[in-house]
Amino acid sequence: MENTIFPGRPGKFEIPGRVTFAHGSGGLPKINITTGRSTAEIYLHGAHVTGFQKNGEPPLLFMSRLSRFAAGKAIRGGVPICLPWFGQREGEPAHGFVRIRSWELVETSAGQDGTVTIRQRLPKDGARPEWSALHTEFVVTISDRLTMELVTANESADQRLEIENCLHTYFQVGDINRVSITGLQGAPFNDFAAGAAGARKVENDAVLRITKETNRVYPDATGTVEIRDENLARIIRVEKFNSQFTVIWNPWTTQKLPDDFDPAEHRQMVCVESGNLKQNKISLPPGKTAALKVVLGSRPL
Repeated sequence: MENTIFPGRPGKFEIPGRVTFAHGSGGLPKINITTGRSTAEIYLHGAHVTGFQKNGEPPLLFMSRLSRFAAGKAIRGGVPICLPWFGQREGEPAHGFVRIRSWELVETSAGQDGTVTIRQRLPKDGARPEWSALHTEFVVTISDRLTMELVTANESADQRLEIENCLHTYFQVGDINRVSITGLQGAPFNDFAAGAAGARKVENDAVLRITKETNRVYPDATGTVEIRDENLARIIRVEKFNSQFTVIWNPWTTQKLPDDFDPAEHRQMVCVESGNLKQNKISLPPGKTAALKVVLGSRPL
């Protein structure tokens, strides 16, 4: 039996009561996941997680109401995958090309405890021979937590691959004015909201509060970060593995962005991003694999 929403994909990917398929926004293929403790949704466009919500809680992830859902366009919100570079590159898509590619669904599975796992693979791009050796998979596990693992392998016989990777996660908050972030005290960072050069500073306060445009890049920051949300009365915990970098971002109303984001929505979001960037980028030898893993959970405040 063929699935008409995912042409050429066998019906075995559907798991009754757990995994179903739909036409999402813009007609893009979407995977809906239901567990006994949560729901989630993932688009094949960019392997993009656009929703995760524990039963009885508000959504964990923020989605811009103006986000585009179209081929060749990045989705605004949720968890964009930045790979194989981060930031701007002349003549290339910002944050890499993988978030605007359609991924292949490889496997779906459900455990006896109701946990659901979705595995996707990035197809090879003949137009980018310089990245032909890069094999990439994205594994998402949904339970009462959201676990995401971005796995990249260098299939070259003799060439290293220099890559940056990042899970650029947007979190839903009740009111940014009542949010504090912990886990970064004493960490040096580059303040890119203060200028394109990124002035070097140190986080001295026990908690970080977002009161203006914020774009902080923390190198060599491997620890867990928590978002304390007084308005929604919850704590979001961001645990990361094989991640040397943390980025804290909120555009406020002052950073110029494309028209897929309403500046007023800055009050309902904050990004805590995990990955390996700049001086912490990955030099992947032939035949080797790198796996960036992020686990998101929440508890009452």
